[in-house]
Amino acid sequence: MKVIASSLRKGNVVDIDGRLYVVLTAQNIHPGKGTPVTQLDMRRISDGVKVSERYRTTEQVERAFVEDREYTYLYEDGEGFHFMNPESYEQVAVPEDIIGDQKPYLQEGMAVMLSTHNGVPIAIELPARVTLEIVETEPVVKGQTASSSYKPAMLSNGVRTMVPPHIQAGTRVVIMTEDGSYVERAKD
Repeated sequence: MKVIASSLRKGNVVDIDGRLYVVLTAQNIHPGKGTPVTQLDMRRISDGVKVSERYRTTEQVERAFVEDREYTYLYEDGEGFHFMNPESYEQVAVPEDIIGDQKPYLQEGMAVMLSTHNGVPIAIELPARVTLEIVETEPVVKGQTASSSYKPAMLSNGVRTMVPPHIQAGTRVVIMTEDGSYVERAKD
């Protein structure tokens, strides 16, 4: 299916010369003079090579048909990460390079959106927020101002993040999976 380049968004899959690419970033650039262009940073699905392309915003790009379906994360082993379709109970193994830096946020039983093309997993989308426990953090230093003086903390998944001074070890907190930043104290 042909679409104009300016309509492409992060996570879309395009077919260029018979090869599939997943869009990492899409930027529409309107210079003061000349034609507007769309700058696409993409990753080739077959071998993970990153490429950068520019298209005129009105140029047509072939968009691949991708099936997005909810899967449940089961476990990780030598083959990769295993997910199950909750409707048909079929299992899919996803290689580590597709999961990338989101690996620490995967939790058993977590529902994720898995994009497949002809039955092959090509992209994954985790929930925007995940609840984790703080395993260690520095003690509060008296006399710090109430302004945003965050302190470093270690999460139960091994990732370091910055949390407000009132958060202690053992506290469950909500974290953004996109960048690992603190959102709020968990309400459970």
